[in-house]
Amino acid sequence: MQRLFAWLACASLATALAGCDTVQEYTVRDAAVVAPGAPAGPDPVQEPTDVKYYPSDEPVRMGLEHYNRGNFGLSQRYFKEAVEKAPKDVTAWIGLAASYDRLRRFDLADQAYAQAIRLGGETVQILNDQGYSYMLRGNLTAARRKFDRAYSLDPGNPVIANNLELLNGSRRFIERPPNNQP
Repeated sequence: MQRLFAWLACASLATALAGCDTVQEYTVRDAAVVAPGAPAGPDPVQEPTDVKYYPSDEPVRMGLEHYNRGNFGLSQRYFKEAVEKAPKDVTAWIGLAASYDRLRRFDLADQAYAQAIRLGGETVQILNDQGYSYMLRGNLTAARRKFDRAYSLDPGNPVIANNLELLNGSRRFIERPPNNQP
């Protein structure tokens, strides 16, 4: 019986020791996942005030959205933010100029158009927008020059054709007193 007891004790001890290796291995692996050996760094979640700005299309997207809704003050603010953060973005400069036009700040619109032309040249869009700007100011001759130049570059553009039609309609409805006297 002593032999049986000794044999059972050895078998139990061998089983326990074999289990200890597995348990210890599992525990070490578990500890590595749950509690890393190196102390944890700063909190990985950043607060909005901690995030640095990286140029993106967000201000331009918001500027376009507000412009299309007719909120020209807000669109001007977003486009201005966009050109401050990405000064070589032609789209942002054109949006800023168009917003200034709608706010009747033609002096600032001219500066924004000039910057857009310096960056991207006289494109069809810029010429068309400048023509519309001149039309808003009442300078129909300058508007005609810009629209004609844009039309010569892209004769199939329906926006330019519509603006020329609008300009022609404006000329027809100008009424002046006889002898241009008030």
